[in-house]
Amino acid sequence: MTLIQAVFIMFAALTLGAGLMTVLSRHLFHAVLYLILSLVGVAGLFILLEAEFLAGVQVLIYIGAISILIIFAVMLTRGMARNPGPPLNNQSLAAAVIAGLFFVLLAPVLAGFPWPTAAPGVPADAIEALGRSLVDPNQFALPFELASVMILAALIGAIFIAREKR
Repeated sequence: MTLIQAVFIMFAALTLGAGLMTVLSRHLFHAVLYLILSLVGVAGLFILLEAEFLAGVQVLIYIGAISILIIFAVMLTRGMARNPGPPLNNQSLAAAVIAGLFFVLLAPVLAGFPWPTAAPGVPADAIEALGRSLVDPNQFALPFELASVMILAALIGAIFIAREKR
């Protein structure tokens, strides 16, 4: 086993383990922290794939902005101080069985898929074209501005719901 394979296994285990803990955690704040850890693992996988731009975007946008916004929204709600209850409910066994059956059905499909072994060449000006398309008013500037307004509205709504009634 080479060093790159060992690092890949480490990042994959980190991503999968933290993702599993995100789903299984009953405390919402802990689930967000596990989500951040899972996103760090994905950023590490991007670095191994030599996609440094995507790794940077993963860290800056998802970990740096979205996760922090989720943490603020969770901390502003009143339900965080309450006892989250038992970690499993009466549907956990059924969900595990269905997920296992889905995996058994999906594994042969994934194993038989002809995965490409080499990535096609990326043009040298692809990053520049991506950057220009993000700020060009005729392409993706409006959707990004609308998404930021929606996130701001959600944060204002969380503050309004969490504030004390007098």
